[in-house]
Amino acid sequence: MRMSRMFSAGAWCLVLVLLAAAVAVAGGMDRPAADGKAVWRYIHQTEPYQQWPLFPGKEKLYKGRHPHGAFLTTYVSPDALAAIEAKKGMLPNGAFVVKENYTPEKKLAAVTVMYRVEGYDSEAGDWFWAKYAPDGKVLKEGKVKGCIQCHQAVISNDWIFTGPVK
Repeated sequence: MRMSRMFSAGAWCLVLVLLAAAVAVAGGMDRPAADGKAVWRYIHQTEPYQQWPLFPGKEKLYKGRHPHGAFLTTYVSPDALAAIEAKKGMLPNGAFVVKENYTPEKKLAAVTVMYRVEGYDSEAGDWFWAKYAPDGKVLKEGKVKGCIQCHQAVISNDWIFTGPVK
């Protein structure tokens, strides 16, 4: 009887460990496909980007510039923040940089996203680019020529203008 209780407690512990692992995977370890709608769902439902930290050294509604907007707020996924703080020089696969683009009147005009996807576009740092209307309508997505051409100016900073990553 005593042995069966021990086994039962051990089995329950194993079940709890497996459940915790499953919850961890479901809670953010899986990243979306390189697809505008999937990325929008991910950053709004699965892992809401507005709960992520701001890009280090930036506050909400800092002064922006064309083409992004008069004011900007830039969020980074926790794995991106860790790489930036460690001065890795490159954000890891699965990392996000999400920028809210505001008008001079501080009205949200668009949300732009850089999302690193391993093997997606090696010539452009494996970044998937997306631009959304405030309601989530996909305006641009994928290997966006304008984004890539502009961000090439900061290729040595992992294609990121917002601040140093190394």
